[in-house]
Amino acid sequence: MDYFSTTVAFLAILSSINLCTSSNTNHSNLSTSSSTWLPAGATWYGSPNGAGSDGGACGYGDAVEKPPFSSFVSAGGPSLFNSGKGCGACYQVKCTENEACSGKPVTVVITDECSGCVAENVHFDMSGMAFGAMAKSGEADELRNVGYLAVQHKRVACNYPGFDVAFRVDAGSNPNYFAVLIEYEGGDGDRAAVELMQGGSNSWFAMQQSWGAVWKLNSGPQLQPPFSLRLTSLTSHRTFLANDVIPVGWQPGQTYWSS
Repeated sequence: MDYFSTTVAFLAILSSINLCTSSNTNHSNLSTSSSTWLPAGATWYGSPNGAGSDGGACGYGDAVEKPPFSSFVSAGGPSLFNSGKGCGACYQVKCTENEACSGKPVTVVITDECSGCVAENVHFDMSGMAFGAMAKSGEADELRNVGYLAVQHKRVACNYPGFDVAFRVDAGSNPNYFAVLIEYEGGDGDRAAVELMQGGSNSWFAMQQSWGAVWKLNSGPQLQPPFSLRLTSLTSHRTFLANDVIPVGWQPGQTYWSS
């Protein structure tokens, strides 16, 4: 069965019968410790016990299947994905309207985009693993067979015990062009801005979002490592500073960590 096609079909049906919600919630203003449950729609894609796609539009690659994500991920409709700036944001999602629903929330990370998920203002196209985890014990397959669910959701802080923030240098980076994928940022998880400061300098250069969670800097003159990176979250505008996280002798494709 093509689960992506199934998802699109469900969404098309929902659109045709006008199930869109009237909520105009701006997720960039939500607190990461919100206590308010809000309505959303949920579907699932990929294999029943998998992570949806292998990577997705945020650029995390096969990390979506491994700890700390561990396949508890979701593609987001336009309001959640937010042109890639919502990559890395965490949400709790629960269902109560089907007999197979446990009513207990599961936490998912936005790692992919569902551009066609527009039947309601907020939509989660969840991994099969995460969707099934909303079910009562032993009833995950029954819940997945439903295909579409009305759910409740709220924004929560991301928490990755034992994992520092990861900076994976893009394979195309060179002394005059630097791009980096950012993973496992706790707290808000999302990003409004990323800046780079090169070694021996006190000046910050604004990086541009390349796609998903990948940010780039076209420098012109050769960049001088080590590089410090400063991240500003989209939700609360908090900053995270990783001093000299990219060392002298850095290599494309390598991952560097900062606590």
